[in-house]
Amino acid sequence: MDRPDWAPKGVDTEKASAARLYDFYLGGSYNFEVDRELGRKVAEVAPGVYDFALLNRAFLRRAVRYFQSQGIDQFLDIGSGIPTAGNVHEVAQKANPDARVVYVDNEPVAAAHSELLLEGNPNAVAIEADLRDPDHILHHEKTRRLLDFSRPIGLLTVAVYHFIPDSDDPLGLLARYRAALPSGSYVALSHVTTDVMSTQIEQLIGLYRNSQNPVIARTKAQFTAMFDGFDLVEPGVVFTPEWRPESPEDAGEHPEEAAVYAAVGRRP
Repeated sequence: MDRPDWAPKGVDTEKASAARLYDFYLGGSYNFEVDRELGRKVAEVAPGVYDFALLNRAFLRRAVRYFQSQGIDQFLDIGSGIPTAGNVHEVAQKANPDARVVYVDNEPVAAAHSELLLEGNPNAVAIEADLRDPDHILHHEKTRRLLDFSRPIGLLTVAVYHFIPDSDDPLGLLARYRAALPSGSYVALSHVTTDVMSTQIEQLIGLYRNSQNPVIARTKAQFTAMFDGFDLVEPGVVFTPEWRPESPEDAGEHPEEAAVYAAVGRRP
């Protein structure tokens, strides 16, 4: 396909990417036909995928507000995706204009449009980098300029680790990020599972197999293990709409239909 004018040079327009698919599910416009085609196929086998994305985004916003209620004023969002309404800096800086945010994504479209969105915002920056390279992210000039690692940080890695296979050692990666976080820091994670709605999720996984970002579902026990070294914040590991909903209606009658676990941990 022809590369749209807004697409960075060198971006792969032949294979769907997780960031652009997420943008499609959220109603965004920074995606290619290859993404929309796969997104529509995913929606056929897993009609709840649009809700999965919206509920996950809502969890991210609640996590940011919770971090702020605990005194956090600096955030590292890895796997941040393409800028859409309700980004971390929008939520955080609405409450505290001095809040600082570093966005990280390995998708060129996501990184490029984050940079455009943040022009003129001295307290938020974007980096094109991969979660699997903690040293590069943690020691990047932009990260070190904006974040003070002598004070607690809020790390958000939302709906990302289900793209990290066991061969890339997700627990080891989390341990490296945990080691870099000061005491009193927080981490927020979410992760797709086949513990519920297994047929739909397995079909979704099958469709993602030939994208740039194949999906790996994990069980509740496997997800909980990701918080080794952190103290889980109440209510612990739950489905996304159950994590500190703002009203009972937000959790709904069938929160398990989100098919995504969520939790927040505090580094002692």
